[in-house]
Amino acid sequence: MMNRYHRPQLSPNQCGSCLVQTINAPISLVWSLIRRFDNPQIYKRFIRSCSILDGNGGIGSVREVQLVSGLPAEISRERLDELDDDSHVMVFSMVGGDHRLINYRSTITVHQVDDEIGKTLVIESYVVDVPMGSSKEDTCLFADTIIRLNLRSLAGITEKMACVSQQH
Repeated sequence: MMNRYHRPQLSPNQCGSCLVQTINAPISLVWSLIRRFDNPQIYKRFIRSCSILDGNGGIGSVREVQLVSGLPAEISRERLDELDDDSHVMVFSMVGGDHRLINYRSTITVHQVDDEIGKTLVIESYVVDVPMGSSKEDTCLFADTIIRLNLRSLAGITEKMACVSQQH
């Protein structure tokens, strides 16, 4: 039996990390943006556009995201491996593209902070192969930076949306 603190075993050529963001917005609002596999650019600022290549946006669907210029890639193809609206869990894998993130798998979980309605905790963890010619530190630094910026963007957008809805 696996407990919720279980860390997957990494092979010698893999690295991974776990990033946490507290957001002053209700879990329902935060989850409503994260769960949109067909529209990640709502909060992921490094994505210019997204189109579903296969499926209807549910589990097993494959999307192609066009990345903004300046990144060391232009496209990424990603598959939705798990989407659980009751547990607020999304898992996706990168299955193609012109980036160097091979065997990248991300798990995003969303939690209501105990006794604080309107405060949400988002945890994103990932595992990825370290590309030839790169180090674990450089690979994790790159992935951590992108995820951290995405989580901060998510916080800013949902907190602003929550503030506006409270005013109305």
